[in-house]
Amino acid sequence: MTDTQIDPAIAALIHDVVHVGSAYDIEGMEKLYTPDQTFLVLGGDGQVTRVRRDDSIAEFRARRDAGEEPLSTEHRVLHVEQQGDHATAILYRRMSPEAPPAMYELRLRKDSGTWMVAGETVTPWPGGIEGNFLPPRRKAA
Repeated sequence: MTDTQIDPAIAALIHDVVHVGSAYDIEGMEKLYTPDQTFLVLGGDGQVTRVRRDDSIAEFRARRDAGEEPLSTEHRVLHVEQQGDHATAILYRRMSPEAPPAMYELRLRKDSGTWMVAGETVTPWPGGIEGNFLPPRRKAA
């Protein structure tokens, strides 16, 4: 399934993840993520930081309780693929003008008939890989 044929429930989940999280709606967030959900965040040095669901929600709660302004909802869904009860969505996301843009890979899972986020990988927004992820061939085939 490509992004031109997104299951409406997946599209609604992506919308809710962006808007509910940006508003620091903790109760809403807890309904969108599986209990075993984790974030993987790629640092500029190539180090991957694993953030547990509870730690992520605690950070959003602390920001809300401190009176932080809501986050920007700026995002673009770049691609969605569904394979049975699993799906992957690739998003461009920027949470504020002061924050760098990032690429989010949402790993989605359908549990008891409801799509939820099972994991997210956040990487710096790249210049893009133009067409091929492999280096050019050095020898003719």
